[in-house]
Amino acid sequence: MKSTRTLLSIAGLFTLLIMLNLPAIAQNKLSPKASGLAPVNGLKMYYEVYGEGKPLVLLHGAFMDIQTAFAELIPSLAKNHKVIAMDLQGHGRTADISRPFSVEAMADDVAATLRLLKVDSADIIGYSMGGSVAAQVAIRHTALVRKLVILSAVFKYEGWGPETRAIFPIITGEMFEGSPIKQRYEQVAPDPKGWNNFITKMKVMITAPYDFTAKMKGLPQPTLIILGDADGITSEHASEMYHVRGGGQNGDLAGIPAAQLAVLPGTSHTGVMMRTDWLLTYITPFIK
Repeated sequence: MKSTRTLLSIAGLFTLLIMLNLPAIAQNKLSPKASGLAPVNGLKMYYEVYGEGKPLVLLHGAFMDIQTAFAELIPSLAKNHKVIAMDLQGHGRTADISRPFSVEAMADDVAATLRLLKVDSADIIGYSMGGSVAAQVAIRHTALVRKLVILSAVFKYEGWGPETRAIFPIITGEMFEGSPIKQRYEQVAPDPKGWNNFITKMKVMITAPYDFTAKMKGLPQPTLIILGDADGITSEHASEMYHVRGGGQNGDLAGIPAAQLAVLPGTSHTGVMMRTDWLLTYITPFIK
């Protein structure tokens, strides 16, 4: 009984976080200079393009879309970069297809869209699920990626803490009722009636074991890892990701490593994307 109450408590907290999360959906006053549906891998992949300069790709988290994840960041990033933001399979304005959700398939979709847009290489920023997708783009399409920014994402399932992993199997569509995420889905999804199927497929994806930590070792891309000190990711995995990407050496003796790690104080997993000023403080010099 105690275990059941704990799970219900966690589920309630998760719902509350969703309800409170991402209040800035409507605050992006910058209109895309281009947008469209890229025909890739059986999908019609929705993308938006902002600004001019070196390409910078934005990949949102699970249950989200371009605006719910990046509304506050896009205007600042677009001042000096050609920002290319995408809605991943079944998210936002990208309609789902009869294919399971996986970060590997989504990474292939991102790569195919970039090639269709004639982008030979880009920096990639990915949040949560989008961070894992970004890592897979680096693994599977290494030449396409210049630098990686991983925001609150993991390289293996056990990188999530036990409380977070306890939430994944009990997620239901009803938990999102009244949330900005559900409202956004109803506003922009090509088929708003696909919500329950979307949640079912997401649950299958986020509860499947995986570990591609070893594949991240030795990749050439400089990598910036950012997470909150109260994130759903364990501190042990954050350290492991940092070391796998080449961090952890004495910079005074061996030089500053290509991997960087930033832990935001007083910040949860959902809270990371609310720390706009802090994110820009770390991201801007890293991708210059």
